[in-house]
Amino acid sequence: MRPADLIMLLLIFGIMYLFLIRPQQRKLKEHQAMLEALRRGDQVITQGGIVGKIVKVKEDSNEIEVQIAEGVNVRVVKSTITTVMNKTEPAKS
Repeated sequence: MRPADLIMLLLIFGIMYLFLIRPQQRKLKEHQAMLEALRRGDQVITQGGIVGKIVKVKEDSNEIEVQIAEGVNVRVVKSTITTVMNKTEPAKS
């Protein structure tokens, strides 16, 4: 393998890192931060397209309870939440 080939290979890997790997890692960190910040009253959208309001956040498990209609609550795995539409304000202490 010639030195020029090695330099090209390293250059291609560097470009792939900058344009593919690094943005994915940043997006994953942002999603994790969003999931950690979920609280009761937030309006969310799931991966399945269900829009609902968080009724209960179970800290010890990986689930939340979402109200999708009056009197209809469903348990949803936290990682399936894609978007927080309306954020509630934190309670004043």
